[in-house]
Amino acid sequence: MKAAVIHEFGDFDALKYEDIERPIPKPGHVLIKVLAAGVERLDHYIREGSIVLELPFPHILGADAAGEVADLGEGVTGFEIGERVIVAPGYPQKEEETNIRPTVTAPSFALPGLHISGTYTQFMEVPAYALIKDETGLKPEEVATLPVPLATAVHSLKQIGEVKAGDKVLIHSGASGSGSMQIQVAKALGADVATTVRSGAKGEFAKTLGADLVINTRNEDFVERVKAWTGGAGADVVIDNLAGDVLAKSIEATKPMGVIVAFGFSAGPEVTFDIRSLFFAQKTLRGSMSYDIEDFNWGLEQVRLGRIKPLLDHTLPLSKVAEAHRLISTGQVTGNLVLLPWTE
Repeated sequence: MKAAVIHEFGDFDALKYEDIERPIPKPGHVLIKVLAAGVERLDHYIREGSIVLELPFPHILGADAAGEVADLGEGVTGFEIGERVIVAPGYPQKEEETNIRPTVTAPSFALPGLHISGTYTQFMEVPAYALIKDETGLKPEEVATLPVPLATAVHSLKQIGEVKAGDKVLIHSGASGSGSMQIQVAKALGADVATTVRSGAKGEFAKTLGADLVINTRNEDFVERVKAWTGGAGADVVIDNLAGDVLAKSIEATKPMGVIVAFGFSAGPEVTFDIRSLFFAQKTLRGSMSYDIEDFNWGLEQVRLGRIKPLLDHTLPLSKVAEAHRLISTGQVTGNLVLLPWTE
């Protein structure tokens, strides 16, 4: 079978499209034919060595997969050959730990593409308990845009940010894979949404998702715009997908007693801010990583209801994985990019 493999950390050319051995499902596991695999900015960071310093090479990246059941390991029930499924984007390796919350705190928690072999492949082996029946009615390439962006968006807004109807929420990078999904989740929760972008075209895209205020940070100060939008108070919740030198301004754009959710670091992992900006106004800075299965199921229900839609920019064959990473890392994707393992 074909897979995209890295044998060392490096630039885009570290990704090699090659033949590897097809796995045989162990007892309790299922062999999945991967019909579509989503590409995340996280994959780019893992490939270049920014997330972990060591990996068991050779390694397969990718956390998002839509596929169908190809084979059943001994003892597996409840699934049929050919049935459409979604691979949970992160799960404990021990079934007895699946009830631990938050899921990421389970000792054996693993994210495909990071801790364990990922989705950039034609076939992958997954524990049966880490599979979700695909009842979305969507095409595989659309489904593959959902797992990580949807599950983590719901977790960051609904659980960590505690967003509720009527809240004023600022979401950075509203045209990115994460930001575009977060806008939809925030709107599904009944919030009013402001978002930042860096081009007019991406601003128009954010508006189609329901953003109430779009701020082009190339020529506008988002703190001033958010303060004006909220009558001088500031946002109830800020989802900061950027970090770097943006985080200090995100704190400034948040109202007293408000919440800043640190979700990513595409502007840089090192941050500096005046602690008094949190201290005196009693603002809260929280981190959000991963998700619980309840978050993903809530999100999938919103998809089935038509309140949240997959945001597929375009697809590429798995053999073009290096180009996919280049496009993701340079901000040339609006929404999500998906790899097709069975297309040349």
